[in-house]
Amino acid sequence: MPIPAAVIEQRGRDFQFEAVNRPFRLAGLGTIASESPVVRLLGPHLRRFFESDHTHQEINWQFGDEVDCRYFRVTFARRANVRGLDRALVSLIDQTAELRTEQSLRREMMTDSLTGLPNRAGFSDEVEAAIGPETAADYAVLVVNLDRFSRVNACMGGLAGDELLISVARRLKGALRGRDVLARLNGDEFGVLLALDDGPNDALHVAKRIQAALANPFRLSDFEIRVDCAIGIALGSDNDGDSEDLVRNAQFAVKRSKQSSRTETYQTRAFDIAREQFGMETELRRAIEEGALSLYFQPICDLASGRITSFEALARWTNEDGVSLSPNEFIPVAEESGLIVPLGRWAMDEAARTLASWDVEAGGDCGVKVAVNLSAIQLQRDQIPTMVRAALDRHGIDGTRLTLELTESAIVTDPDRIAQTMRALKDLGATLAMDDFGTGYSNLAYLQKLPIDLLKIDRSFVSGMLADRDKIAIVRAILSLAQALGMQTTAEGIETNELAQTLAALGCTYGQGFLYARPLEESEAFRLIDQRNA
Repeated sequence: MPIPAAVIEQRGRDFQFEAVNRPFRLAGLGTIASESPVVRLLGPHLRRFFESDHTHQEINWQFGDEVDCRYFRVTFARRANVRGLDRALVSLIDQTAELRTEQSLRREMMTDSLTGLPNRAGFSDEVEAAIGPETAADYAVLVVNLDRFSRVNACMGGLAGDELLISVARRLKGALRGRDVLARLNGDEFGVLLALDDGPNDALHVAKRIQAALANPFRLSDFEIRVDCAIGIALGSDNDGDSEDLVRNAQFAVKRSKQSSRTETYQTRAFDIAREQFGMETELRRAIEEGALSLYFQPICDLASGRITSFEALARWTNEDGVSLSPNEFIPVAEESGLIVPLGRWAMDEAARTLASWDVEAGGDCGVKVAVNLSAIQLQRDQIPTMVRAALDRHGIDGTRLTLELTESAIVTDPDRIAQTMRALKDLGATLAMDDFGTGYSNLAYLQKLPIDLLKIDRSFVSGMLADRDKIAIVRAILSLAQALGMQTTAEGIETNELAQTLAALGCTYGQGFLYARPLEESEAFRLIDQRNA
């Protein structure tokens, strides 16, 4: 046989070689049974084999020390027993080269080539090996995400980015204890598997050490660059799923850390909210595609005459379970998911369609405008002037019949680009309003330069204004500013005649609130025009 093989006999409790071949001897497996490692180490397996009814059995055998270890696939085979004598052919296939190659490849697959740390797959293996149902409470996973790394890559090149990652890895390693496991999960994100000796506080202490380690600037070329980080923690004691869930929980916590600018520990409730939002996103996408949303219309009245001059279009959604959801619930989800673009397009088209249908019912111009809100995300991602023109042309509506409401936050995100968009909308004849004025980051230079026609005073200043001198002073200041800049004004949140009369006396142009009507369906809004403007 070309592989090591021996015929071994069992006599009582002892074993003897009946024959061994040359490969067996060359493999250093011995010629005397009592001195052979095969008999010495595999004797218990052989004894059980002889005591069984099996004629064939295979086992894996690791032979030698850790440095010079060899791996064999061992086969025991025999014919029917001869009285008083057990005899078996033992053959060995040396799998050392194959297994070492496999281990080497696996090591490469599990290691980040840049830093030499475990990669995401290697880290998952480390977490899985360490954490079980009984040991979960003894561990935590930290995820460290670097700020500004993409800017370093973009401005200084990939080599500088790689140098920074290697330096960060060294500092992180220095901030950890010897038994902690550091890994690079992806481009600018590192993972740490911590053993908790003193409970959850251990994780917080390590997070502080990591932040301290990164506090000093990194030297790259001629620059000294400070790298901040966001840290998310997931405690094994809070994890009901598998070890991979623990890593995902820490990554979820690091996203919250980016928003809060402090170390965040994973909270089950926050994850549940995120799952609810994903569910809402799925339903909302379907509702937009299937036309399951509706527009309601709240009147805006001239404070001097009481006539309705326009309606603000407000999206309403009743989900598949029959639950009516507030825009405060689904608009943030739409903005985060990017659904605000198709939602905004639908609202614009529906507003233009409604206005056209009112004109048909009135036998001509029905005498009111419709105001539509433009989200900051929509302004950044969509071609707003093209979209508005298409909606107007599709329904035969003139641009002068439209008011477009923008928030202060939308304007300050990219003032130059927004200014171009606003001028293009003015070319269509639309009225431009700044919504919720006073609650954002107003800049007088923007108000002066941008073609804004109308300021909407936020309801937080209007509600309870008559009993609060500070609110009256703020409203007076906004009205004076608008007058100086040649702008009209709309006060939101008007609920009493006294408040409407006071605002009119102060010089406010228009009013909106429950005093006039709650948001109404399309047909109800048209009937209100007949009632108030007859």
